[in-house]
Amino acid sequence: QVQLVESGGGLVQAGGSLRLSCAASGRTFSSYTMGWFRQAPGKEREFVARITRSGGSTYYADSVKGRFTISRDSAKNTVYLQMNSVKPEDTAVYYCASSLRLAISASAYDYWGQGTQVTVSA
Repeated sequence: QVQLVESGGGLVQAGGSLRLSCAASGRTFSSYTMGWFRQAPGKEREFVARITRSGGSTYYADSVKGRFTISRDSAKNTVYLQMNSVKPEDTAVYYCASSLRLAISASAYDYWGQGTQVTVSA
């Protein structure tokens, strides 16, 4: 069992920055690929970014590539999502999730946090 708790969401102006955190507890953090997903009102949940167990490899959705950075700190059992140059279309509830597989599909992720709201004003 893995417990995930996101934080860092809020209201930010377009062009600004925000850093999301996801603290993990329970089973060994380093065993899991970690991912960030988001869900906007009326839309399906979509993949944002993922990072491998070692942190050596990352992968991003085209919509955030070059603007967002995912990272992890194994000493703190925490994964981060640094969001720069945010746009109104980044407005969504952001979720972190963990998977034993290297995947970008939400169905491959076994544990999910409760989500944190990010709102970008124009």
